[in-house]
Amino acid sequence: MCGIVGVVSTTPVNQLIYDALLLLQHRGQDAAGIVTQQERKFFMHKAKGMVKDVFRTRNMRALPGNVGLGQVRYPTAGNASSEEEAQPFYVNAPFGIVMVHNGNLTNAKQLRRELADTDHRHTNTESDSEVLLNVLAHEIGRASSGAPLQSEEIFKAVRAVHKRIKGSYAVIALIAGYGLLAFRDPFGIRPLCMGRGNDGTIMLASESVALEGTTHVFERDIAPGEAIFVHNDGRIESLQCAEKTQLNPCVFEYVYLARPDSTMDGISVYQARLNMGETLAKRVISMVPPNEIDAVIPIPESSRPSAMQLAQLLGKPYREGFVKNRYVGRTFIMPGQGARKKSVRQKLNAISSEFKGRNVLLVDDSIVRGTTSKEIVQMARDAGANKVYLASAAPPVRHPNVYGIDMPTRSELVAHGRTVEEIRQVIGCDALIYQDVEAMKQAVGKINPQVSGFEASCFDGIYITGDISDDEVTALNEGRNRGSEEESEDTSRLSLPNAQES
Repeated sequence: MCGIVGVVSTTPVNQLIYDALLLLQHRGQDAAGIVTQQERKFFMHKAKGMVKDVFRTRNMRALPGNVGLGQVRYPTAGNASSEEEAQPFYVNAPFGIVMVHNGNLTNAKQLRRELADTDHRHTNTESDSEVLLNVLAHEIGRASSGAPLQSEEIFKAVRAVHKRIKGSYAVIALIAGYGLLAFRDPFGIRPLCMGRGNDGTIMLASESVALEGTTHVFERDIAPGEAIFVHNDGRIESLQCAEKTQLNPCVFEYVYLARPDSTMDGISVYQARLNMGETLAKRVISMVPPNEIDAVIPIPESSRPSAMQLAQLLGKPYREGFVKNRYVGRTFIMPGQGARKKSVRQKLNAISSEFKGRNVLLVDDSIVRGTTSKEIVQMARDAGANKVYLASAAPPVRHPNVYGIDMPTRSELVAHGRTVEEIRQVIGCDALIYQDVEAMKQAVGKINPQVSGFEASCFDGIYITGDISDDEVTALNEGRNRGSEEESEDTSRLSLPNAQES
């Protein structure tokens, strides 16, 4: 997952992009980058690290111009240790193009061969985003045929891109001397929206919070398959560039990835999580009598809305039983299980008075590897809990994700190949309650009936693009780089800046 932003203004945009990236920091903490354009020249700075660490005063001063792009990166493909794979990416022909991308191409290997053998374009990293940029550049070159660029030719190039690439993608690109281009995959898997400032500034971003947090008014989401071109003078042109489209946003955005104060594709993330808590309550009642629960306690942070709604419907007290240390950074190398457990304990601490002698229902947004869940259940017991029940606002994660979420391989997923009872035994809780897949989809989808459905492959194993086989899923997951093989996915999730804080 990544967070992207693009701005066209009449005033310098470096500080504005920086502020927007801070609001999107929860979408990526491994690297950050900003590129601006003054006249026909690009100015870029990018590096590994958080936004506040990557950009110093001297870096900001070196980013002049009234047009620019930014990205925060959490790698799902390529080499996580390489600063060269931080975005934006740049190619000098045709015209000069810089690009940021959120998503994951599922046919990147094939495209890389085509670029080398047929298009005669060179890629220098393992990043699928660099592949996408070169495909876009090649198609813009073909469409323009060496003449000055017109918007019709830009849209023609995007149509060709849609036909060549597969997977998920939300893209914002700057074409030197012309303007800003943004487009979204035909399934609308990854989010992208547009807003406007009082001074006429146009901003595109992954989440609405980046617009609202920088005093821009949200106007609309970019439709699946649609392309938007913002001229340097602020004029906007748009065109549907895909032959067949349907809105199937990634449901994991609403479960965990997005900030609760964002609205994406007409769905409030906060309301979606409240709704998931409501349907989860029905599952809890069917498995654990409410009179056996003394308190409902969320596992910070994303589970709080679901836990609050669940507690209200059960008629049970909602309590904050864990305190999160927001100042502990990511632990990239944890060579053993003992180190992983220590990392969890450093990031969360139990309030003993909320557990001692009680039967507690812990609520998490999702359970992936189960490593952290097991440790947190033990923390509750150590704090004096009589019984520890665990409820997940999301269904069992049984399948890898290939559309841009850093999800473990099948063998690493605690739910893969196990029954719920077997998972419960692994985690060590007294009862384990999962959300139902269809109930989750209905709970989120009823907020906006125009949503066709959801990309929910990590839960239901259905890859919405319809072009992914089991062998390809295995190959794609073998090829992805997780930064550190020793790192527990659940532990890393606890170290992400949470949505309320970022």
